[in-house]
Amino acid sequence: MKQDYRPTWRKPVGILALVLALMIYAFGVAALSEIIGQWHVLLQTLAYIVLGTVWLLPLRRFLIWMETGRWG
Repeated sequence: MKQDYRPTWRKPVGILALVLALMIYAFGVAALSEIIGQWHVLLQTLAYIVLGTVWLLPLRRFLIWMETGRWG
């Protein structure tokens, strides 16, 4: 049996929140770039790899919330 699709407020609000959070995070990382730029090149690489992927950790639960309304 096919269920009726009813749009929820979670998807548009979630997308806006995600874009806003990523912008804040990106500006935060950019603010750290002056400090990180003084480190050895291998440490810089490691820092940017970690900072470039750490934002993905809460993403799965956030997308589940956007779809279902539950956090897990």
